[in-house]
Amino acid sequence: MKKYILLASITCALALATSSRAEQGGSAHYSPGQTASFIDAFPGEPGKLVVLDYFTYYDASAPASRPLPLGGFLTADIGATVYADTVVGLYQAPWNVLGGGLAFGVAIPFVWLEVKGQAQRIQPDGTLGPVVNNSESVNGIGDMTIIPFMLGWTNLMKDLKVDARLSIFAPTGEYEVGALANVGKNYWTFEPGLMVSWLSSKIGTEVSLYTGVDFNLKNQDMDYTSGTSLHLDLTAAQHLPLLGGFVGIGANVFYYQQLTGDSGSDALLGSFKGNTVGVGPVLSYVRQMGKSQLLAELKWLPELDVDKRLKGDYVWFKLGFLF
Repeated sequence: MKKYILLASITCALALATSSRAEQGGSAHYSPGQTASFIDAFPGEPGKLVVLDYFTYYDASAPASRPLPLGGFLTADIGATVYADTVVGLYQAPWNVLGGGLAFGVAIPFVWLEVKGQAQRIQPDGTLGPVVNNSESVNGIGDMTIIPFMLGWTNLMKDLKVDARLSIFAPTGEYEVGALANVGKNYWTFEPGLMVSWLSSKIGTEVSLYTGVDFNLKNQDMDYTSGTSLHLDLTAAQHLPLLGGFVGIGANVFYYQQLTGDSGSDALLGSFKGNTVGVGPVLSYVRQMGKSQLLAELKWLPELDVDKRLKGDYVWFKLGFLF
């Protein structure tokens, strides 16, 4: 179980940076469920370098009655489908810092994105052009995530892990004003976060909570700054020895709330504070393979209550090896 926890901790320690929702449409870089369970907790073993891959699918829409700002357009009856495959690297240094350990890493996503809907171009004087039906597809490297530090403690109480981290979303993905589909968001996001995870070594019961606050800088190609947002992920699960390894079955609840409004002359819809709430099942499997370990996780997270955002379903599949 100890090695199981180690690999799972490393697998989702990095936030996924994809343009899976309408650009500036009441959203930030945060994706529901990306930091959600004990597998996102601090690794706890120095000198470990892990490379992983995970895949995300998101399909969502917004009705004509709920307009969204998107890449220099005001859109309605919009739909978006995104596929993202992300390569992740994380290393825990062999140092003791403030009584805990120190890890850092990076995540680089490749994104496929398709957007369809009615769009009105935002003119330089702030007025709107004619309504046109538009459809665009794009793919490429998305916005990468950098974690300069993850400071974690695994000795505070038995089976309890606590860590504080900083995730930086860099605007490395291509962005074009006047394009409906962009693989990048074209602004920096700084996310301090706190992870608390308890997984009983006796009965296999888990309760994990992650909370983060996203501070967004201005989109330099538009006079638009997305507001600060708060997000929480809570997971409850039961882990059992099965099929030669460990199987985890549980549920993930997520909550996102924009705390401050959007701003700038291109923020035609005003403060445009968005929020979303959802819940879905999580299934994981870990097995020892010689000196390595295999981890697989499948998660479906439908959004149940949404305001000023696209509404849809997230599907995550994660595959990792610890060497």
